[in-house]
Order: sequence, then structure tokens, then C-alpha cells
Amino acid sequence: MSDEANRVDRADPAEEHVEHPLSAEAGKKIGVDTVEALVRKQLSDSLGGKRGMLEAGIPGLVFTAVWLPTKELQWALIGSLAIAGIALLVRLLQRGPVQYVFNAIFGIGIGWVFVRWAESSGGDASDQALAFFLPGILYSGAYTIVLAGSCLAGWPILGFMLGAATDDPVGWHADKQVVKLCSRLTWVMLLPGAIGVLLQGPVWLLGHNDVIDTDLAVSIIAVLRLGLGWVLRIASWSAMIWLLARNATPLEPEPEAESG
Repeated sequence: MSDEANRVDRADPAEEHVEHPLSAEAGKKIGVDTVEALVRKQLSDSLGGKRGMLEAGIPGLVFTAVWLPTKELQWALIGSLAIAGIALLVRLLQRGPVQYVFNAIFGIGIGWVFVRWAESSGGDASDQALAFFLPGILYSGAYTIVLAGSCLAGWPILGFMLGAATDDPVGWHADKQVVKLCSRLTWVMLLPGAIGVLLQGPVWLLGHNDVIDTDLAVSIIAVLRLGLGWVLRIASWSAMIWLLARNATPLEPEPEAESG
């Protein structure tokens, strides 16, 4: 047998062993033993759990709750920023993650830019309030397109959350069952944003083009965001939990080195 053949024979799996991206050993590092548990943990980490979702959403709700009865845009913005500031201070005192609070502050900041844009264009308080909601509608639309596109392309976004947990961004894609699970979850996750855009977008356009009263458009969008928006988020989250609770797919065991 030639030296080249011997070199090939020596290239055993034991020598070339690479940890499976969804291996049991990888799961032990973060305290999980099934694919579903790993997905649940990554979802919780990325969304911040209940607290993170509240920190990201409540400032916007405060803006709406203050503006609707008072029509005082400045007070609505100040109130929403004050709530975000308190949440940020608490996080800092507890030395916890602050990205969810910053998400809210960033959203308010972008909304403020659009308010100033409407003001500089000669819009009144109602026009400015309507402008405040535009970034959220645009973001939800882009978010929906990206998530849907990732599923249609066979690379669902939630799969990359698994990759982030195992330090292998694309290794999960080798397992068809994992890809199928992540696709289902990604479709469920995008539904609240997609429905929000389909309902709020036309109302915003009607108000912006004076087809309906601007105050009425703002009120409708506010009700959709305050009421239906949170109902859809809770329903989506519950559906994802249900999907993850249906099965318990063990993480791939570590391959054993061939003996002999």
C-alpha cells in the first residue's frame, strides 16, 4: 500500500472529530438536553422574556395612553422616555442586560425624528402623532419580509439563534427536523407584525392622505397597537410554546471515536 493510501487510511473520524453543532455536549454548556429546550432558551434570551418584552413595549403604550386623552404630544414623548429611563435605571442598579430598554429608547428616538419631520412640513399635532407611528409600521413590514424570506429560502431566522448558542452559525441546517421546527416557529413569530402592518398600514395612509380624519386614524392605530397588538403577541408566544412542548428531540449525542 502506498504512503498516500496510508495517509488516507489514517484520516479517521476520531482524528477529524468536530463537535456536532446540536450535540449533547453543546447542550450541557448551557443547561439543556433537547432541541426544543435549546430553542426556548434562545427565544427567551433574544426577546428578554416577559420583562424584556414589557420594557420594550410599555414606553410606546405610555405615549399612546397620554396622547389620546390629552393631545399633548410633548408630554406623551416625555412620559414614554421617563418610563424607559426608570426601567434603564433599575436594570443598571441590578446589573442586568439593558438592550431591551435601549430598544424602546431607540424606537422613541426614531419616532421623535419623524415627529420633527412632520412638524417641519407644517403638520399640526395630529399629523405629528400620526408620523410617530410610521417607523413602527415600516419596521414591522421589513421584519415580516425578512423573516418570511428566510423561511422561503430554507434558512429560517430562528435557526441562526440556535447557531449563536452553539458557536456554529449554520451547522443546524444539516438537520432537516431542526430546520422544519425553526421554520414553523419563524412563521408563527412573524404573524403579529404581518397582521399589524396589514391593519395599521392602510389606516395610516388614509389618515396621511386626509381620506379619513387624522385624529381618527391615530386613534384606530393606537387601539390596534394597544389592544390587538398585545393580544397577537401573547397568542404568538403561546403558540410557539405549544409547538415546543409537543416533542422532545434529543440533542445529537457526541460521536464516539472508532477503536482499533
